[in-house]
Amino acid sequence: MRCGFSPRMQLAFLSGIFLAFVAVCHAATAGTAATAVVGPGKVTGDTSVHDPTICKDGSGKYWLFSTGVGLEIRTSTDRTAWTKVGLVWPNGASWTDKYTGTSNGALWAPDCTWLNGQFYLYYAASSFGSQNSAIFFAKSTTGLPGSWTNEGLVTSTSSSNNYNAIDPNLIIDNGKWYLSLGSFWTGIKLMTLSSSTGKPSSSSVTSLAQRTANNGAIEASVIYKHSNFYYLFTSWDNCCQGTSSTYNIRVGRSSSVSGPYVDQAGVALTSGGGTLVLGTHDNIVGPGGQDVFDDNDGPILVYHYYTSSGNWLGINRLDFSSGWPVVV
Repeated sequence: MRCGFSPRMQLAFLSGIFLAFVAVCHAATAGTAATAVVGPGKVTGDTSVHDPTICKDGSGKYWLFSTGVGLEIRTSTDRTAWTKVGLVWPNGASWTDKYTGTSNGALWAPDCTWLNGQFYLYYAASSFGSQNSAIFFAKSTTGLPGSWTNEGLVTSTSSSNNYNAIDPNLIIDNGKWYLSLGSFWTGIKLMTLSSSTGKPSSSSVTSLAQRTANNGAIEASVIYKHSNFYYLFTSWDNCCQGTSSTYNIRVGRSSSVSGPYVDQAGVALTSGGGTLVLGTHDNIVGPGGQDVFDDNDGPILVYHYYTSSGNWLGINRLDFSSGWPVVV
């Protein structure tokens, strides 16, 4: 007995195989797309930075400030091509030496705000592993190197404190000024500032987030308001170790700038909570040291990351449509 199919049966059989194959491929591709992590957006020029912050002036020009001796300044007209134009303090910042422990040492984690025709820049001075730390404040009408006015000390810590005065971030909410800060020890704190002086208006310090895991490794706070919530972004784990860095960006939210903040699972950030926004993926290692700002195309996440060739600027849009930030 000879077994076989008619031409019509053969066509039906092959069509069935083809459709099954397409369905399997679609399912596999859809699963991959759902779990893929979006890489940093395209940037060009001088983009080797740590702890970047970006603000946009009245003409639409972008200004990026970052960690370094004298605090580095870069500019861009399109948020893609960046040029290093100099330093905030080209002649040094001797008032920070007692905190950096050296003459004209690196200054850390600046935070930039453009408001009423002026740049406001908060930045930190310290050394690794030390609570001998301070946050300072500067202003400029142009942003250019050497144009900045030293507005002096904002706050400082020593070994007698239970937190660390680095990584400042200014948030202005309904005309009220607040500064978040902190690294390791007892975590992230919030201070109320005077809008006229840019300095603390009260000695009160509010706790926003804390970890006990990995020696309490949490820092680089940013508070960003979107819709009815305040979102507290932080960097967890270890920075500044090249491709051995374990930095990752976390978030929680609150209906009040002063908290309490909880993560997507409802865990309080003061109890170690924090929903992952961006971690190591593909050849992108240790993203963190972040800032968040508004642009014409929506909320923008700015951060640094490592590859085998160095440390680089990362820029991505954030999608809050689910109520929680997603990198896109």
